[in-house]
Amino acid sequence: MIPEDLKYTAEHEWVTTKAGTVRVGITHFAQDALGDIVYVQLPEAGQAVSAGESFGEVESTKSVSEIYAPLTGTVTARNEALVDSPDLINTDPYGEGWLVEIEIADPAALDALLDAAAYRELTQS
Repeated sequence: MIPEDLKYTAEHEWVTTKAGTVRVGITHFAQDALGDIVYVQLPEAGQAVSAGESFGEVESTKSVSEIYAPLTGTVTARNEALVDSPDLINTDPYGEGWLVEIEIADPAALDALLDAAAYRELTQS
């Protein structure tokens, strides 16, 4: 459950590039550890985010977890479907369960993220 075409963070976010922006979500590993997700708090479009800093929360039946920005930039969209259906993160973490889209300040920063092999190694240790 670690798609090869995505980039990852050590905090269990995934990133895919999409026409000048990136789409961000949490990984299958993260949603599985969290359990049933019941609430998601996301930033508004237009909000600036900084790499490594919290920009939202995911609340599950087990705990509340911070969501960290994988890259610095400006939020251009958030997944409004999660307001009524936060469980989309559990059922489709790499598709309909995406969190936000960010216009990144420095495209070269993508190179610092983990590839699928490095993320797999992180989650298996």
